[in-house]
Amino acid sequence: MGVHGVKAIFFDLDNTLVDTAAAGRRAIEEVVKALRSKHHCGEGDARGICDKVQAKLLKECHDPAKTCITELRISHWEEAIQETIGGEANRSLAAECYFLWKATRLRHLTLAEDTRGMLTELRKAVRLLLLTNGDRQTQREKIEACACQPYFDAIVVGGEQKEEKPAPSIFHYCCDLLGVQPAECVMVGDSLDTDIQGGLNAGLRATVWLNKSMAAPADASPVPHYVISSVLDLPAVLQKIEHKVNAKLGTDRAAGGTEAR
Repeated sequence: MGVHGVKAIFFDLDNTLVDTAAAGRRAIEEVVKALRSKHHCGEGDARGICDKVQAKLLKECHDPAKTCITELRISHWEEAIQETIGGEANRSLAAECYFLWKATRLRHLTLAEDTRGMLTELRKAVRLLLLTNGDRQTQREKIEACACQPYFDAIVVGGEQKEEKPAPSIFHYCCDLLGVQPAECVMVGDSLDTDIQGGLNAGLRATVWLNKSMAAPADASPVPHYVISSVLDLPAVLQKIEHKVNAKLGTDRAAGGTEAR
């Protein structure tokens, strides 16, 4: 499937190509189970600890020059345990919870077979690049876990660059990496604030928002060119882009012919 004018597609990773949120929920359930059975925590306390950790992850501000992500995240669990059940800090229990959570989440990060098939077909016509924000170690572990490397011409992790999405610089870096222009690229992702705003900031040909719930965005949100409820709907969107380009080419040719007369 060739797409006139589109030479590359950039894909987000988390909750676009792989269901990180679902894997995270499975990981939390494993930690709750371990806290209850092995450490005799009550259901309420076990879930309270996990809720606090998830809140800390959402607000996480990590500077890799100052601390490694492993130590930071063990600290999240250590603080959550102390805040919930009191007593002295228990670093060993915190580490146990963190590594169980991490291993379980990675184990459940999979690139679905139909998604792999779509990427294989797309790559016959355009270049594919994986563009993911986040800590270098964390994101590289996810990439390794879901074994998505063979489906992409290049992989760019925000934590390895000077700026992350939505900064235009990282998108332009990706364009340079593939030898394409921004107007020849499409960005696909689930985040309006990073994927869509970033694609708009960088002047890409199109932005495609993956909105699984098809919920209405906030009024002030950036407006994507296209909205899909499944990443598997992308080929149909690319056909729309091709039809739009073909229609414009036809109009331009007709205008040119009229001027010649």
